[in-house]
Amino acid sequence: MSEKIQKILANAGIASRRQIEQWIRDGRITVNGHPAQIGTRIESEDKIVIDGQKISLIKSQQQKRRVLLYHKPEGEVCTRKDPEQRPTIFDRLPLIRNGRWISIGRLDFNTSGLLIITNDGKLANQLMHPSAQIEREYAARIRGEVSTPILVKLKKGVRLADGLAHFESIVDAGGTGSNHWYHVIVKQGRNRVVRRLFESQDLQVSRLIRIRFGTLTLPPRLRRGKWIELEKKDVDMLIS
Repeated sequence: MSEKIQKILANAGIASRRQIEQWIRDGRITVNGHPAQIGTRIESEDKIVIDGQKISLIKSQQQKRRVLLYHKPEGEVCTRKDPEQRPTIFDRLPLIRNGRWISIGRLDFNTSGLLIITNDGKLANQLMHPSAQIEREYAARIRGEVSTPILVKLKKGVRLADGLAHFESIVDAGGTGSNHWYHVIVKQGRNRVVRRLFESQDLQVSRLIRIRFGTLTLPPRLRRGKWIELEKKDVDMLIS
């Protein structure tokens, strides 16, 4: 039975559905020698080529679902290839057969902390979809005075260039002067939303660390640039 190409490739762990659709628009994918179109229906015996490399299709139910927790350091990007040749998180991850690692959400170049990595495209789409409303908690070091009116405004909502945004919570985590920390929670996976919220109030984020994604927290002993793999029972809890 045929299915849409972006669904099959995502479920096979090649990349997220959104990324695959962009590759199709960029002309990077062919099906049986012809440029793929969004919505093209394929079957397992079709010849799929991405960037000149033939892809072996494996149905997601035949794969072992794997999930990694990666402690991203500052100075790495979350894309596979960077035009500026900067280090990428994928350089640090273990080799994987018959599939690709997918980053569930991203952290910008100057942000460190917890990244969830999987080979399961369906799981990645499920956790990244806006309807999931998954909490993301960050520790932010702030330069500037965070007054009570600003706290109220950041929780109530601030209109940014791409719409209204707010913190679900913001808690003073201590420190003084330029070393004052706050823990904030957002449910929106929007680009640089934590930094932009603070910047909208003329506050500078001098350091930003993601310490939690949903039920998963950054392990205290997991060093930057290192990863651990979740056991099956923990993966099952993640998707329940």
